[in-house]
Amino acid sequence: MTDICKRWKETLRSQTSAAGLLIAIGIVFGDIGTSPLYVMKAILHVNPSYDNDYILGAVSCVIWTLTLQTTVKYVMIALRADNSGEGGIMALFSLVKRSYSRKWLFFIAAAGSSAMLADGIITPAMTVTSAVEGLRSLYPHTPTVPIVIAIITAVFFVQRSGTSKIGRFFGPVMLLWFVMLGVTGLMNIGADLSVLKAFNPYYAVRMVAGNPEWMFVLGAVFLCTTGAEALYSDLGHCGRYNITVSWLFVKVMLIINYLGQGAWILSGGPGAADGVNPFYAMMPHGFLGAGIIIATVAAIIASQALITGVFTLISEAINLDFWPRMQINHTGDIKGQMYVPAINLFLYAGCVTTVMLFRSSDHMEAAYGLAITATMLCTTLLLWRYMMNRRVRAWIAWTFLIAFCLIEGLFLVANLSKFVYGGWFTVIIACVLCSVMLLWHKGRAFHLRHIDYKDFRDYVDIISDIRSDKSIPQYASNVVYVSFAPRPGMVESKLLYSIINKHPKRADHYWILRMEYSDEPDTLDYSVDMMVPDAIFLVSVRIGFKVQPRINVFLRQIVEDLTESGDLSLTSTYPSMRRRGIPGDFRFVLIRRVFSPSSSCKAYERRILTMYEMMRRVAVSTEQTLGLDTSTVSVETVPLIIETRQTERIRKRTGSGDGAVTPR
Repeated sequence: MTDICKRWKETLRSQTSAAGLLIAIGIVFGDIGTSPLYVMKAILHVNPSYDNDYILGAVSCVIWTLTLQTTVKYVMIALRADNSGEGGIMALFSLVKRSYSRKWLFFIAAAGSSAMLADGIITPAMTVTSAVEGLRSLYPHTPTVPIVIAIITAVFFVQRSGTSKIGRFFGPVMLLWFVMLGVTGLMNIGADLSVLKAFNPYYAVRMVAGNPEWMFVLGAVFLCTTGAEALYSDLGHCGRYNITVSWLFVKVMLIINYLGQGAWILSGGPGAADGVNPFYAMMPHGFLGAGIIIATVAAIIASQALITGVFTLISEAINLDFWPRMQINHTGDIKGQMYVPAINLFLYAGCVTTVMLFRSSDHMEAAYGLAITATMLCTTLLLWRYMMNRRVRAWIAWTFLIAFCLIEGLFLVANLSKFVYGGWFTVIIACVLCSVMLLWHKGRAFHLRHIDYKDFRDYVDIISDIRSDKSIPQYASNVVYVSFAPRPGMVESKLLYSIINKHPKRADHYWILRMEYSDEPDTLDYSVDMMVPDAIFLVSVRIGFKVQPRINVFLRQIVEDLTESGDLSLTSTYPSMRRRGIPGDFRFVLIRRVFSPSSSCKAYERRILTMYEMMRRVAVSTEQTLGLDTSTVSVETVPLIIETRQTERIRKRTGSGDGAVTPR
């Protein structure tokens, strides 16, 4: 045991730092860290005629929800399920998708991801609104909706220019926020020390078992842990040990603040029964203005962290074939700094709609939490599958599955009570997003299934002959084909048709650039098979699901490596250019397969492929997503004709007098 403790201390010392802890506090705990703004207010809203047992039970539920759901499930268990250091539901899916039951895993990953995206719409609106409503403590008639919309507009507008410059301030500001939570809570605990009984889970069980409104109470309590899923998603940004250690500090500050709010209510704080927010009401009046400003800035940072998380999730979903290709702009040199214009606009429109539709945090609480419960259940199922794949003892894996399915199932039932009061809003959004994910994934699977592949080695000789045939006009010095063949050495038959049959393409160098997406997040490597020295190259590029494909950059680096090793001469073969040592040009050719209406396939496949083609038209083109210069790209469209049913063959007529035309 001593050796284990010593090793753990050494690991902790080597993998944590003051800077890492500060970064984790700044970007990981924004959502869960701003929950004191609205949790106790929501609990009081459920039962305005509360008694002491109700408050003690509610605070106890909050403490043990943070302990079981956040600490045990996410910090102690989920953070260990990392994919080369990356976390989140998509990273977890990529770890388990090769198991025997992969079909239901696709659905689980799509459902969980879409629910998290839906939650990303309402979270900024809820957090910012709760913070701004503190102004009513100073100025009761303050119109908060215009202020909230103005702040949300500014937050989303700044995304296009990146947040790397202001991101360095996130850690210190959130550290100040958590210190403020702890200090204000500590100042009020002494008002009624009986609130410390809430550490006893008996009060939580008694309140749930003896309260006819337990579903509504748990629906409010669940809001304290809604940011736990985001905590797991940020694993790759901060590291497991930095998150674990900083969570100890964050959890202590959160619990102290909840205890302070509970003690203030138990002591009969002025206005506690009149619908005021105990978070602001327990602050010293002279500090209230500063507290509102700090809370608003913390809400903005929490919203920013969530938006960045959504961009990352979409990027991963695209590379795992769960989402149509979209334009992704990199706003900095640090991994993970990206901007997805279409998603940014979608989130902004959703947030503004949420604010205009619900207008106050009291009404938003009804829509908040239901979607993220589904995400947590999906993560539980994937974690169980991960444990089984890793040969964790069966009784441990099954105990984990049963325990957390019961806990989250209870919260799901509780949150379902919110459906008619606003939960329908996020459920509809999640269902639409999930439908898009499943249709895209299924359509792409059908599309790839019916593509014919051939061994490229069988066609090297004829391509070499075309290269030597001076009677064929030269197409380019370097012609590059992008292939998505599933196995090395194989290429799409239409690619060969383009080189040989459609329009023979003579070039000095032929490049077949095969793209292979890896289940590991940050993989980026290549291998080269020279089919004909200094003439025909078969290049396989492996890309992790968090890496953005920038083919122009990758190919330039590969060409530099081959030139340095003496395996490639880039000088043009045109005499006038060769004398001056001018390198030849590059021309990219992409083959775009379009589902043909003349296909003879099942009605189910036809509907899926038709919708898939509609989404492809809306999505960003392949050349843009691959980072290609469109001025050097030729796109050849070919029909994808699927024949899964036997069709009749036309027959030649025989005999005379059958209406045949006799030539004159």
